[in-house]
Amino acid sequence: MSTPDPSTLIGKIAGLQNQKEFAEINWTGNFADYLELVRQNPAVTRTAYQRVYDMILSYGQEEYLDNKKRLTRFTFFKDEQHGGQDAIFGLDIPLMRLVSVFKSAAERYGTERRVILLHGPVGSSKSTIARLLKRGLEDYSRVPEGALYTFEWTLPAGLETIAGGQSTFRCPMHEEPLHLIPPDWRSRALIEMGINAPGQEKVRVDGDLDPACRMIFRELMAHYQGDWSQVVQHIRVRRLVLSEQDRVGIGTFQPKDEKNQDSTELTGDINYRKIAEFGSDSDPRAFNFDGEFNIANRGIIEFIEVLKLDVAFLYDLLGASQEHKIKPKKFAQTDVDEVILGHTNEAEYKKLISNEFMEALRDRTVKIDIPYITRVSEERRIYTKDYNAAKIRGKHIAPHTLEVAAMWAVMTRLEDPKKHQLSLVQKMKLYDGKTLPGFTQDNIKELRKESQREGMDGISPRYIQDKISNALVSDRGEGCVNPFMVMNELESGLRHHSLITSDEQRKYFTMLLGLVKQEYEDLVKNEVQRAISADEEAIAKLCANYIDNIKAFTQKEKVKNRYTGQDEEPDERLMRSIEEKIDIPDSRKEEFRREIMNYIGALAVEGRHFDFRTNERLQKALELKLFEDQKDSIKLTSLVSAVIDRETQEKIDVVKNRLIRNHAYCEICATDVLNFVASIFARGDTKD
Repeated sequence: MSTPDPSTLIGKIAGLQNQKEFAEINWTGNFADYLELVRQNPAVTRTAYQRVYDMILSYGQEEYLDNKKRLTRFTFFKDEQHGGQDAIFGLDIPLMRLVSVFKSAAERYGTERRVILLHGPVGSSKSTIARLLKRGLEDYSRVPEGALYTFEWTLPAGLETIAGGQSTFRCPMHEEPLHLIPPDWRSRALIEMGINAPGQEKVRVDGDLDPACRMIFRELMAHYQGDWSQVVQHIRVRRLVLSEQDRVGIGTFQPKDEKNQDSTELTGDINYRKIAEFGSDSDPRAFNFDGEFNIANRGIIEFIEVLKLDVAFLYDLLGASQEHKIKPKKFAQTDVDEVILGHTNEAEYKKLISNEFMEALRDRTVKIDIPYITRVSEERRIYTKDYNAAKIRGKHIAPHTLEVAAMWAVMTRLEDPKKHQLSLVQKMKLYDGKTLPGFTQDNIKELRKESQREGMDGISPRYIQDKISNALVSDRGEGCVNPFMVMNELESGLRHHSLITSDEQRKYFTMLLGLVKQEYEDLVKNEVQRAISADEEAIAKLCANYIDNIKAFTQKEKVKNRYTGQDEEPDERLMRSIEEKIDIPDSRKEEFRREIMNYIGALAVEGRHFDFRTNERLQKALELKLFEDQKDSIKLTSLVSAVIDRETQEKIDVVKNRLIRNHAYCEICATDVLNFVASIFARGDTKD
């Protein structure tokens, strides 16, 4: 075969192809070659559940502590292999439960005989998880660690009639080649070949050939007078690459209306054109083994909205899960090996619970709850993935825009705290890993335990995404989308939200938006305060002055006045003006000052110098004190008036540039946020 000239367009494109990979995934060999492969790597004979479990583990995992609870985060669900387009955020606990089911099924502890049902509210990423698993299995089948094999029959002239006139007949259900060893002597054969040792099963293969392959096998055994070794000479083993697009090992079934549902979509149907040729509708050569259960053999089948299935389908589903068998029309039960994964929403699951005729399905189902995210930082990652500078061209998204949307979404999903004198906003912050005085990790664990349905109700991420999209295409904002534009979209959309069923719920969600607006006010006030007090040299001088005074206070000494040179008592007014900014009461001032001095002493012992940035509380106090001292000189409130003198404008421009440089604002939203904070100060709504 000639190699394309790399200087041509065709040559450049051809150069992107991995010829080695192509050769590997198109490997073929005879049955003896395959037995040698099995000897070297017994993993090629794994069941579908074992393969899915190994596939998830192959991407790695990491353990971390969350409120004293050890959790595992599986890297596979970050979807880094596809650029994170289907990444799952904030659902580590449900995903741990799902992987535990796969592990149990891989060990053949019983869950391999169940339907895995992902259950949760709309938009909670159930379909995304199913899509990830299917695509992950496709990718895994292409790498050496995930290799699996099937076979086809090759028949010489004179024997083609056995396969309906074809010289090559591919196994229609992509079966494991070891099915060609009859079950009666399969276990002994594996021992004889050195694949298994007595009492130690490396390879265990259950099941028998599908009806079409069974008929060819039977006919060839008769032709060769029972000589099995002659029969397998007609076998060509080939590498199997799973593909949903090609309907190989990955099946998807979506219910239709009752009149158009037909169970043959699952188990295959008669090929009426071939009946005249073979004379019977029960001849396997006159049957298409192309139902979703057939083609998903060795892989995974997804049932979209599984509980909307007609009852006739459920019998097939129950047999495929419990017995690993399906019943094609006119044929005996046929073995299948596949992961059966369904998903459904809350309303359909309630119907299942109340329907006594569905008891058999309930008994064969492992339900995994997939709730909404209840951590703001994880919820925000959903929106950051879709709305970022790389994807949104020509529009700037102001800081905190996606954060306020995530805050509101999470608050709609949380239950009101029953005790601890805790507000919903405080609960949201605790869940997100923030610390609040008087609350421990044990309190957070208790909060989670007392909640019955947290994350199973509330606003879907899809609604938030729709409203962010509306704000992005709006003519308002002059090229910049700010939090108020998104919050206005969220509020106005509640009037037409199809899943809000009562005025009380609508009013409650509107009230939560009010709480989010207050949180946003606090956020931007703090940001502007930091921008105003961002003079590092001034903070360092204030800090040095404070340290000199608390040192003198704790050692009962005097302080030398830098201007007069006189020894004076420590400046109590200065010290308290800083400490009050972080709510240090008068009764604890001495304790706090000694704590700072001890901290400085400990650093000195280690040979390190004290820096106010290493103490978060002290840094905050110094910034707030400096802000209080400087805000009058900057006259931020003059922004709300029509007249601003040149000196004030220069100072305001410095603050604006700090917002742009340090907090990712643009010229438009920096001006907007300064105007907004100025209006707050103008109405006297400052917060120390």
